[in-house]
Amino acid sequence: MPSTLDYEAKPLPFEKDLVGISQKTLAIHHDKLYLGYVAKMKEVGSKLKEMRQSGVGLDASNQSYSDLRSLRDAETFTTNGVYLHEYYFSVLGGDGVASGTLVDELIAKYGSLEQFIAFFSASGMAVRGWVVLAWDTQIQRLKIYGCDAHNQGGVWGCMPIIVLDVYEHAYFADYGSDRKAYIADFWKNFNWEKANEMYEKVSKFNLS
Repeated sequence: MPSTLDYEAKPLPFEKDLVGISQKTLAIHHDKLYLGYVAKMKEVGSKLKEMRQSGVGLDASNQSYSDLRSLRDAETFTTNGVYLHEYYFSVLGGDGVASGTLVDELIAKYGSLEQFIAFFSASGMAVRGWVVLAWDTQIQRLKIYGCDAHNQGGVWGCMPIIVLDVYEHAYFADYGSDRKAYIADFWKNFNWEKANEMYEKVSKFNLS
């Protein structure tokens, strides 16, 4: 069974040029930042495995500070850094034309697709890191959640569908401080086909 130590970074799932988001930004974002998270996730996993097998440091575990505490914190930060970026890249490269089951569900929930996009986008202006449309398996409905950091703000039992990165590294080189323009272009580049595929998968989960 594959483990964290075997994890392979995923290439960008599209080749086309994006509206507003430059190839330079994508190269930095994917080839340096994302690949860096993959490397660090594997490094942390290796250190946890070594500690587990050797037992060294386990008796010093402490909730104020210990090597194990630091590794556990780094584990969730780096792992979520990998996964959230993969979700983000997976819905780019489209033409922004909206159709499909997910769109129908968003219209039913929010009144119109425009109202959903407005609320999701405003959430992107309000948080510091990520906005996630997820399928909440506990209540069996779509929910928008915001995260200030990779390992803060996530909700257990929720399956991401649409993930937007609003950290400055995602847009500052192309937009400066104009995050609002970057978010508007996110929807122009959005791949609704991929989002629909993800919704069809995750909406089958019921953990309640």
